[in-house]
Amino acid sequence: MPSYAGPAAARPGDIAGTLRLLAYIALALALIVLDHRGGWLTQARAQLQVFVQPLWAVAGWPGQVVDSISDDAGTRSSLIEENRKLRNQMLVNGARMARLQSANADNERLRAMLGVVQRGGLDVQLAPILDIDLDPTRQRLVLDAGSSDGVRVGQVVIDAGGVVGQVIGTTPMHSTALLITDPDHALPVAVLRNGVRLVAYGTGRSDRLALASIPLSSDVKVGDVVVTSGLGQRFPAGFPVGTIAALRPDESRAFLVGDLKPAAQLDRGRDVLLLRSAPQRAVIGPVAPSTSMLPAAASTVVAPTAASTPAKPATIAPAAASTTTRPAR
Repeated sequence: MPSYAGPAAARPGDIAGTLRLLAYIALALALIVLDHRGGWLTQARAQLQVFVQPLWAVAGWPGQVVDSISDDAGTRSSLIEENRKLRNQMLVNGARMARLQSANADNERLRAMLGVVQRGGLDVQLAPILDIDLDPTRQRLVLDAGSSDGVRVGQVVIDAGGVVGQVIGTTPMHSTALLITDPDHALPVAVLRNGVRLVAYGTGRSDRLALASIPLSSDVKVGDVVVTSGLGQRFPAGFPVGTIAALRPDESRAFLVGDLKPAAQLDRGRDVLLLRSAPQRAVIGPVAPSTSMLPAAASTVVAPTAASTPAKPATIAPAAASTTTRPAR
């Protein structure tokens, strides 16, 4: 049988570890007792927190930076989206405002036309404008009204300002109007102030007509209002044509030539009026000093007073003066 083995001798390392453990336990118990009685460990922790606080702040910087970047990115994307919505809304509101302004302008023109019709007692029909040709050698309007609507060749076209032109062609659905500014158009006119008869020629420009062969002795001044004279019986008398803007001698120095600003808005508007019939009016011409002029609106007529000489019946002037179109040059 094996011999009995006695207890193993303790190693120095185990003894040292045991002693350290006992020392730690004793220190912990002492600290617990001291902290319970004096609370100095709490004060020590508070003091240590003062020194540790900067370390906590530094340790929290990365998280704060990440949170700030995330918030900034979210705010920026939100602002970009909000700006996009506001920009789109602004564009839509701008388009609506432009449309309302256009509708208001159209209503103003239509009211002006209605006022002219009511004041003059005219028989007219409204014709929308489909197309416009303002080439210097060709001044035309295409109207959304044709022979099926009662439009006929030679019908006078007017607007709230005055004479626009005349119908030169029709189809069942549409018609073509020749503007008074067409280079091949000539219109018998008269000065409203004194009845001096002239002829207004188209120049190919929508803002100017030409007056040619004005006698030097005639009493014509800048600013005089010019109306249709009724000669030729194509355009009824008394409709505004324009205002004399300039007068100057011609090349021969024997006559004057003038520039006439049209009364009608030839380069704007969406509708015109087609004159179906007009009251019988006397031809506008030179009158006696006792004759009174009645300058009204578009329905202006020149009527002799009781003191004036009896009015002569309307006559057709010679072909040279009554023609409404002149040969192409």
